[in-house]
Amino acid sequence: MSKPLGILVASAALAATAMAGVAEAQTKRVAYFAAASQNGFNQATYAGVEAKAKELGYETEIFDGQFDAAVQYNQIEDILAGGQFDGMIVAPNDSVGVAGAFEQVIAAGVPIATVLFPVGPDLNTLEPQVEGITATVASPPVPGATLQAEAVVEFCADRDPCNVVIIIGAKIFPFDNLRLETFESVLANHANINVVAVGEGWYSPDPSLQAMTDILQANSDVHAVLSNADQHLVGVEIALEAAGHDVADLYLTGGGAAAIAIDAIREGRWDATLAYFPKTMGELAMEQIANAIEGKPVTNAINMDVSGPLEAMIDKAVLDANPDFGGEWEQ
Repeated sequence: MSKPLGILVASAALAATAMAGVAEAQTKRVAYFAAASQNGFNQATYAGVEAKAKELGYETEIFDGQFDAAVQYNQIEDILAGGQFDGMIVAPNDSVGVAGAFEQVIAAGVPIATVLFPVGPDLNTLEPQVEGITATVASPPVPGATLQAEAVVEFCADRDPCNVVIIIGAKIFPFDNLRLETFESVLANHANINVVAVGEGWYSPDPSLQAMTDILQANSDVHAVLSNADQHLVGVEIALEAAGHDVADLYLTGGGAAAIAIDAIREGRWDATLAYFPKTMGELAMEQIANAIEGKPVTNAINMDVSGPLEAMIDKAVLDANPDFGGEWEQ
């Protein structure tokens, strides 16, 4: 005997609901812990995570570390305790201190990757320093900082003295201290180069503008600005112009290969940027987390100095050879 139509419809609806529930339960989720979610570089990295996740059928969510190591550490612990995410990607605020949180995640069997910086005491090795870490997708600070400093040395070759200002993110960050030490070490080998001041830009134009304005009040004769972030140069350029400098006559180098830097280099206002390719970085990290979740082979160490779409040190000659490149983030 056939079933009444109403029962068949109800049964079909129940079956559809059950199947939807199964599909929802099977959707994997990955958390991205930004150093600071309002930071353009972190947003671009997350855009890469999102794009690759969508391609692979995953869901993602971003968490704001507020450039605060304690906040980020607690976020990782809280999200792990909630048990709602199958994998994690972290842009660490404290690449040493966050290791304890990584150990907890690994002990719970959740794949976790770090981007931009290795996690552990040695910032120049991409090999896992925390046993069980899924992947490190980063650029060792010293090689890149050395390239930047050497480019300043080349610019200063025919100038004596050559007065250089260094603008880093913040001295509280181990990776910025390492970059600063590298900058100063390379420049110290050349008697004609004077590092007249070191400022902190906090990866934002406004603090960089203030820092450079203060520096110029005491050191008006400047020939080069060496920085690890393109956001810094946005503020630096404003300060230099306000002080009467023609920025095209100076040497300005930043980091990140933001779209604003690419345009400035093409226009001849800035000279170089050390690229980290944040969107590509996010994509590669998400790919490794998905591989770990699905039991596929994982690449534990990915060096962004050689894994991006262009070579790491970008100047006008590189851009002339790659006219279609526009940067992977705004600033």
